[in-house]
Amino acid sequence: MKKNIFALDGKPVRGAIFDLDGVLVDTAKYHYLAWKHLARELGFDFTEADNERLKGVSRMRSLEILLETGGLAMDEAEKARAAEKKNTWYVEYLQGLDESALLPGSRELLRVLRDRGVLRGLGSASKNAPFILKRLGIADLFDAIIDGTQTSRAKPDPEVFLLCAKALKLPPACCVVFEDSLAGIQAAKAGGMRVIAVGKRELLPGAEMYAASLKDML
Repeated sequence: MKKNIFALDGKPVRGAIFDLDGVLVDTAKYHYLAWKHLARELGFDFTEADNERLKGVSRMRSLEILLETGGLAMDEAEKARAAEKKNTWYVEYLQGLDESALLPGSRELLRVLRDRGVLRGLGSASKNAPFILKRLGIADLFDAIIDGTQTSRAKPDPEVFLLCAKALKLPPACCVVFEDSLAGIQAAKAGGMRVIAVGKRELLPGAEMYAASLKDML
């Protein structure tokens, strides 16, 4: 392994918690296509630049940001219907997802961690995480999976990572989080965990270690 994550920042690592989108798999394009479809139906364009604001946040918060972009308002019932529409389109796009969509190094790193006795958890805002993991063929490499169906607070709130650490039966200080969003890094730090950022240091301040991809960790 090129980078020693087993004693990151001088402290032992007993658990590794992974974000999903942008870390293990790139489903961002499918989210964007679904949000763009919804925006078009609502009568405005939603650009890739607009979509950057949705990175790492929950479905309902993403909808609120999209509505802000279009200068629209909805009541709660309308929001629920719109979010369900978006999710239906997103799941349709995901039907073509398979193991080839795994980002470089994902499966290999999970196996290395397993073989070294490090527990693996998933902490994702996605409510489709179990379905995606199954399509990718890596569900059996996780000891705990916490997704958007089990949380009520979006990142940068640490809830998803704290629940994952609890499911792994580990104290937060013994866990490291792999994240590719600023909100996710802030969430992990707020939960008392160390962070390996997948991305550029200048865009993702606050992590203990940086990697261009999980392949760089091997």
